[in-house]
Amino acid sequence: MKRNAVVGIGIQSFEKIREREAFYIDKTGFIREWWEDAADVTLIMRPRRFGKTLNLDMLNCFFSNRYANRGDLFEGLSIWEEEKYRELQGTYPVIFLSFAQIKSGKTEEIKAVLKGIISGCYDNYAYIMDSDIFLKNEKERFFAVKPSMSDVTAFSAINTLCGYLERYYGKKPIVLLDEYDTPMQEAWLSGNWEEAVAFFRSFFNATFKTNPAMYRAVITGITRISKEAVFSA
Repeated sequence: MKRNAVVGIGIQSFEKIREREAFYIDKTGFIREWWEDAADVTLIMRPRRFGKTLNLDMLNCFFSNRYANRGDLFEGLSIWEEEKYRELQGTYPVIFLSFAQIKSGKTEEIKAVLKGIISGCYDNYAYIMDSDIFLKNEKERFFAVKPSMSDVTAFSAINTLCGYLERYYGKKPIVLLDEYDTPMQEAWLSGNWEEAVAFFRSFFNATFKTNPAMYRAVITGITRISKEAVFSA
């Protein structure tokens, strides 16, 4: 980082901060701490404006194979001092979702936005369907995931995508979910809490609880899961 680096207020993209050489407090020790903890699913709850989104984006830049050969983003930071982590960078398929844009409290609108987000994840990996390792019916199932899909299809879509990625890359993917509780907060304020919780409970269970193809996951939010029980069947 340059001595006269500017402060990039509001930037939530780790890549953008590093490429602009903006002022950055080295938090890459979190990568090491999380990786060595080895928990299947990690929940990070902090107040707003605590840097959760930036840290999650940092994890994405570090682990995602979309950032293979982008070690330049981490040069000069503490995580880059260890060879085993330099070799780890950019070697996993990563599914990165954010619920921050779900600002409606109406159940059907929540579902519609979520289905669009899931469809976007599938679009990012549509190229894997060019492979001969997938059968015709599997390709049809892949492309059936779209904004107009049924609730049942949406519940298991990320679970299914994990399976596709594991087969294609030979590695179970990492799943990152930012602001998991934003849609439920909106539903609570709109009086649609029970409907929203029922929908997301099915989604969370399929994605994080009964997903043998997922390697590990990190979830961020500000609501206590133990209180809301959205991960319980």
